[in-house]
Amino acid sequence: MRRCHARLAFGVAAVLLSYPDGDYAQDLEAVAGALERLPGGEVRDGLSATRGALAAMGLFEAQGRYVETFDLSRRRSLHLTYYRYGDTRERGLALAALGAAYRRAGVTLAPGELPDFLPALLELAAVSAVGQSVLSEHRGALAALQEALSGSDSPWGGAVGAVRAATGGLTRGDGAFLRHYRSEGPPAERVGLEPFAPPEVLGQGITTR
Repeated sequence: MRRCHARLAFGVAAVLLSYPDGDYAQDLEAVAGALERLPGGEVRDGLSATRGALAAMGLFEAQGRYVETFDLSRRRSLHLTYYRYGDTRERGLALAALGAAYRRAGVTLAPGELPDFLPALLELAAVSAVGQSVLSEHRGALAALQEALSGSDSPWGGAVGAVRAATGGLTRGDGAFLRHYRSEGPPAERVGLEPFAPPEVLGQGITTR
């Protein structure tokens, strides 16, 4: 996929995987227009499937499904570092590194959101090669998330599958991670110390400078 098409796909996926708000209908209308600029294939098909499923719902139904899907099951977390690190100190270090990646790209996380939140990473990937590189580093987590969504017949599975297709196939290391995750799940904190991220990596949404 050409870089311009990949960036457009990531931007569309960011909208589709964000919590439905008061601009829900307008967002889906804008997504429909953007999809027309993408070439046919797995990426467009996956995004179109999610967009179509969401368009068939009202706002309140979509909000309820979103909370049920992503907020009530850790197996369907939108925070990608959780899949590899769980709630451990190692995850805090990974979040700090991600925060640095946003700064290198000139993108600021607004207060309240963690830098591994998939819609924020997709917005980063839509404007920066740094974001695309970060997504590629988390292909195993994306695969685990897609499997969990497919198992629950979620309307968002198509969008995550499209992101996976746009980032390329799994490496041998990604495959090994995925097999381990399937059998063991994310790691638990082993030393009983405070596991989460340092304050400087926290934010809410992103804005570009």
